[in-house]
Amino acid sequence: MTMTRFIPGPDTLSSFRTALGRFATGVAIVTCRTERGPLGITANSFSSVSLDPPLILWSPAKTSSRHDQFVEAEHFTVHILEAGQREVCRQFTREGWNFEGLDMSNGEGGAPVIGGCLAHFECSRYAAHDAGDHTIILGQVEAALAREGQPLIFSSGAMGGFAV
Repeated sequence: MTMTRFIPGPDTLSSFRTALGRFATGVAIVTCRTERGPLGITANSFSSVSLDPPLILWSPAKTSSRHDQFVEAEHFTVHILEAGQREVCRQFTREGWNFEGLDMSNGEGGAPVIGGCLAHFECSRYAAHDAGDHTIILGQVEAALAREGQPLIFSSGAMGGFAV
């Protein structure tokens, strides 16, 4: 196996992205309510932060047309997708306003909650921090739901399932 060491920078962005892609992550949809209506975005930057208080984080790219709405949202919901929800993932990768065909209700502070996910975390914004070409959004979890199932996993540019 050939490995090439590189220094991350403008000339090695592709190599850096490929190296980061070796870390498998779950796939999440983050939703919030805006003046225009419900908004969603696919994210794999979700992480737990603290149990006490219950904090999570996720990081939208500043180049996203949806970035500012999420940074400004007082409430949002993070949904952990099940292996069979690839189309839901793609639905919010392409367009953030399309909730067609989804079982949806309103959660904490009116943030949309999508049914059928493995877990969801209804959050109030705790803090937002500048982080290069992303913003780190910390949320305090106000309510959560979890069920059994196989998670949707993203690794090396591909999605798949993981069975325990």
